[in-house]
Amino acid sequence: MIKLLVVEDERTLSEDIKEILAPIGEITQAYDGEEGLYEAETGVYDLILLDLMLPEKNGYQVLAELRGQNIQTPVLILTAKDGLEDKVTGFQKGADDYLTKPFYREELTLRVKALLKRSLGLYEENTLAFGPLTCNLSKNEVTWQNEPLPIQGKEFELLVYFIQNKDVIITKEQIFDRIWGFDSETTLTVVEVYMSHLRKHLKPSGVDKQFKTLRNVGYILESLT
Repeated sequence: MIKLLVVEDERTLSEDIKEILAPIGEITQAYDGEEGLYEAETGVYDLILLDLMLPEKNGYQVLAELRGQNIQTPVLILTAKDGLEDKVTGFQKGADDYLTKPFYREELTLRVKALLKRSLGLYEENTLAFGPLTCNLSKNEVTWQNEPLPIQGKEFELLVYFIQNKDVIITKEQIFDRIWGFDSETTLTVVEVYMSHLRKHLKPSGVDKQFKTLRNVGYILESLT
């Protein structure tokens, strides 16, 4: 499941954005810069929609702090500021795209999809590939040699998360927050259980060998050479 963070203090607009983007992924909302930065620092989101005029910290500050921590989550700035200087400042601080208010629903959707396609390596709208594997994000299905593998539910989400972050060390805490959520009643050991199941189901394809365990840290999915 794709995860989007909307940092917007106007609650009515935030709800409108949530409704527009709900078909694309799971939406988390933050209503001020401090809260938005706290959420974004977890590194579990695929895209951040960031207003500039926010309480506590403005959007420029949030963006600058994120990039200063080397968090490279794509950021789409949403703002009423339409001057060239504002746009230049946004891009200089690390924004990936800029959309001025008011905006059309269709344009917001297209820009979000374009950023996700570029950052996640999606092709043909809703498929993701890694070596011999193809993940269909619409059907939540993994195929190898044109045959489906028994990878479903949380295992599917886990595999997609790793493919989207290949060659990046992902901690157990990040995996837990991303797949099970901050408020889950289960424990961190569930990550090890699902990683074991995922590797078992990937064995026929050979992709299981690309997963490396980093003791007391987490895991990494290494690119196929």
